[in-house]
Amino acid sequence: MIPAPFDYHAPQTLEEAVALLRSHGAESGEAKVLSGGQSLLPLLKLRLGAAGHLVDIGRIPGLEYLKEEDGVLKIGGRTRESALERSDLIRTKYPLLAETAAVIADPIVRNLATVGGNLAHGDPANDHPATMLALRAEVVATGPKGSRTIPIDEFFLGLFSTALAPDEILTEIRVPAPAAKSGGSYVKLERKVGDFATAAAAVQVTLAADGSVAKIGIALTNAGPTPLRATDAEGFLTGQQPTAERIAEAAERAAAIATPNADRRGAVEYKRQMARVLTGRALKRAIQWAQEH
Repeated sequence: MIPAPFDYHAPQTLEEAVALLRSHGAESGEAKVLSGGQSLLPLLKLRLGAAGHLVDIGRIPGLEYLKEEDGVLKIGGRTRESALERSDLIRTKYPLLAETAAVIADPIVRNLATVGGNLAHGDPANDHPATMLALRAEVVATGPKGSRTIPIDEFFLGLFSTALAPDEILTEIRVPAPAAKSGGSYVKLERKVGDFATAAAAVQVTLAADGSVAKIGIALTNAGPTPLRATDAEGFLTGQQPTAERIAEAAERAAAIATPNADRRGAVEYKRQMARVLTGRALKRAIQWAQEH
């Protein structure tokens, strides 16, 4: 299908982009930010969404980067998924991010899709939202009043709804650098390669010197109207030795919070059970990585 008519804007600076959003009615939904376009453009083509103005931030310099500074990994909002795949830093130190990027759609999409766009779209079926919850990331939003930092636990408000103001742009994601003996894993079930998740689980763990769980993040993809943090499961494992029995119980507790919808990917109970299975697998892989590194 062909999208409804819209005006296209290609600002050269962040300030210009924010001004365009304000002047063209971002609050009414008339103006939308175009980052990689891999979520927004299909919605417009299918006429499941509409916009009178698209503000393309792709020509603004300085929004694509991966760097560690002061114990924080900083990811530019326009950084492409393929950059995460290719980065030695991500593969060796942030396995959760590497595994997530590798299962997003296909290589063509990953060459265009952006990490910031994946989050800002607010789709609970996208993969990075759960990943960033598990990593306890922060999001930097830039608008007419400057920049502000939003903890990831406060970012996702509802289905396709985030804490971004209509005239704000997601410009950076900040991930705490992992301590020694840390590991992460993202495990996804999909009908075919490149599909949205039937269910998926993200885990980031840090082990203490005695092998017990010092810190852990567990989150679920496509298990409700927003990505879900499994706080009960996290609390259950924290301070404990990660035995097979405790991992199984934590996976049960994680699956208990899932409220998926039945669709062509499966029934509610099937998806909930898949969330349990995938959480268990992600926990085992993340813990193994932490033990070996």
